[in-house]
Amino acid sequence: MKIAVVGPGAVGSYYGAKLCRDGHEVHFLLRSDYEQVRRHGVRILSPEGDFNVRPKCARTSSEIGPCDLVLISIKSTANEALKQILPPLVSEETAVLTLQNGLGNEEFISGIVSSGQILGGLCFVCLNRIAPGVIQHLAHGKIEMGEFAGWPEPRTHDIASAFRRAGIPCVVRDNLEKAHWEKLVWNIPFNGLGVASCAGFEAVRTGVFAGRKGECLTTDELLANPNWFGLLETLMHEVIAAGNAFGLGIPEQLAQDHIDKTRIMGAYKPSTLVDFERNQPVELDAIFFEPLRRAESKGVPVPQLRALCSVLAALNSDSPA
Repeated sequence: MKIAVVGPGAVGSYYGAKLCRDGHEVHFLLRSDYEQVRRHGVRILSPEGDFNVRPKCARTSSEIGPCDLVLISIKSTANEALKQILPPLVSEETAVLTLQNGLGNEEFISGIVSSGQILGGLCFVCLNRIAPGVIQHLAHGKIEMGEFAGWPEPRTHDIASAFRRAGIPCVVRDNLEKAHWEKLVWNIPFNGLGVASCAGFEAVRTGVFAGRKGECLTTDELLANPNWFGLLETLMHEVIAAGNAFGLGIPEQLAQDHIDKTRIMGAYKPSTLVDFERNQPVELDAIFFEPLRRAESKGVPVPQLRALCSVLAALNSDSPA
């Protein structure tokens, strides 16, 4: 396949590099890392084995042209840019797979390309961009994908097969909405509490912000502290209840499954925390505020999620970025 990676940060670079290594024609749409990647390629450091690939590099999507598959891994805060980026990459035959976190991304993209061309993907992977063109993969790596506008098409299974051949665990989901809410059971507590923890436990518990009190906590620190662990579990079960208000049938056991998988990550900083500490835009709306709006639209009581959102909003306003 001819594949374009839009937003080759940690996630896009990792999966794009694996597809490139497997022989696909992979194009990275780059900004700040253009010269580094053009000269030296992309290096993946992983317990599964280090490797280096040289994808094709471009500064504009018009240099790439129409593709068989477009992987979108930019932050949802930059979605407006897709209005200019996507059209040169998309023909009637192109599949557009967004690997973004949160809710509402597929709906936004459907205003740019046909909804029948859109797929959503959920990445369960632990990695960081540690230098331009260098990605540290720590654990996991599975992608779950589904169609935005209906049941999985044959092309969905073809893409999943190509991912698996490239060494990417991949499954096709019949219900993309359910997959999104299941991912939020992890994203909301671990990303959200990681950032909000710098405001102090009482602030996050009550939603009353009184300024930053300390350092942000990594996943292992949240799991080790009984107070933070209690909030984490509460948030997980609120999100499950919210998703189930839409008839999704998410099992309560999923909370414990996510906790067990997170314990092996060690001192991990989720992407939202990394962005916050770098004073970069934080994906508040897609990951936190939109789920809150949808939960409350169904009358689901989510007091801890609302308190978390209040602190995150205050911290975002307090940020020097």
